[in-house]
This record gives sequence, C-alpha cells and structure tokens, in this order.
Amino acid sequence: MTTFNLLLIALIQGLTEFLPVSSSGHLILLPSLSGLADQGQVIDVAAHLGTLGAVILYFWKDVKLALSGLARLARGKIDTQGAFLALCLIIATIPVVIAGLILKVTGLSDMMRGIAVIGWAMIVFGILLYWADQKGTQDRAAEGWTLKHAFQMGLWQAVALIPGTSRSGITITAGRMLGYGRSEAARLAMLMSIPTIIASASLLGLDVIASGDTGAWRDIGIVVAMSFVAALLALSLMMRLLKSISFTPYVIYRIALGVVLLWIAYT
Repeated sequence: MTTFNLLLIALIQGLTEFLPVSSSGHLILLPSLSGLADQGQVIDVAAHLGTLGAVILYFWKDVKLALSGLARLARGKIDTQGAFLALCLIIATIPVVIAGLILKVTGLSDMMRGIAVIGWAMIVFGILLYWADQKGTQDRAAEGWTLKHAFQMGLWQAVALIPGTSRSGITITAGRMLGYGRSEAARLAMLMSIPTIIASASLLGLDVIASGDTGAWRDIGIVVAMSFVAALLALSLMMRLLKSISFTPYVIYRIALGVVLLWIAYT
C-alpha cells in the first residue's frame, strides 16, 4: 500500500473517529467509491491504536481517575469517584461487546457494509441527533453519571455497530436525551470510546495473529502516528466548538452525505 493511501486512511479515521459522522462508514466507503484496495485488518488495528492514544491523552485526567479506581473496583470496593467511574465505563461497554460478538459470529456485520445501509444510517441517526440536541435539557454534568444512565448509553452505543451510525454520535445523542449538556455528553461519549476501542482493536488483533498477517511495520507506524495527530486535532476542535455551537453542522453533513450515498446506491 502506498504512503498516500496510508495517510488518507489515517486522516479519515483520525478526523472522523470522535466526530458524530461515523468513522467506520467513511472507511467502508473509501475503497467502494475511490477504487482503492481495502486497507485490511492490520491497518484497521493501527488506526484504532492511534485514535485510542489521542482520546487517552486528551482526557488523561479522567482516564487516570478511572485507572486508579479500577484497582479498588478489582478488590470489590466502590468507595471512590474513580472506582464508580470505572464501574460505569464497564457497564456501558458490556452491550456493545456482546452485540459485536453476535454480529461477528453470525456474519451479519459483513452484510451491513453496503452503501445503502450507510446512507440510511447517516440520515436517520443524524436527524435523531438533531432532535435530541434541540430538545434535550442541559442540567446534568458528567460527574453526575449514574449506573442506569451508563447502561442506557451503552445500549445505544451497541446500535453504532450499524455502519454509518457513528459511535460517538449515537452516544452523544443518548447523553443529550438524558439531559447532559453538549460538552458533558461528548465527554462521556469519548470516555466510553476508550474501552470500546480497546475491545475492538483486541478482537481485530486476534484475527490478525490468527491469520499470520503482521503487515509492514513502516505502514503500521505511519497510520498510528497520523491517526493519532488527526484524532487529537479533531477532538480538540470539537470540544472547543461545543462551547459556542450545537451539533447542527455535523447533522447537515450527515444528511447531505446520506442523500448522495442513497442516490449512488439506488441509481
């Protein structure tokens, strides 16, 4: 794979992973619409690792708190803010892990990778994000996250296994429905992405090991580095913009892209 292809994949993954526009949908569309060869699982794992590093660095204060609480949680103690945050993140991750395993074993995940599916998901879940963002209150803070809300957001996160839905988009939608402010809903969605990306990358990594395809270390290094930089920039920009604007620009983009994709799919 050429350096240009690697950079393109890394930029797409990095820029769209944490924006509510569906990174998986864009990566599926890349070979379909450009004629480029499919990047393969090795590159997918590398791109996920890059974005994982970006979100951990950006939210390091929260990550450090959850890690410190994880040790207490392992001893059966939920007596600190960190332990409770770690428990919430575990609860929120369970639905998507179970749903992901079911889709992988049944082969349904491959059946949903069509352009029409992505197009419809872009439009439908974009409209849902707009509705939740406009109607949702903003009286809850991330520090008031509950186990019930973590599980509810986790159920919505499992819906993101449909290509085009957007993991960050659907969890932000759920957060806004539950009354969390824009920045607070995005913060929770980003924290939820960490164990989810770890689980996804681990599953892909096992497939890579089983296939014996370790890929070129140069290619892996390029994708990890570029996706890390792109994701960090996109994440920083989105969190800064949410202080002054709504999610409407992302909704407009989703609907416009969805319409184009449906036109391509049905004509």
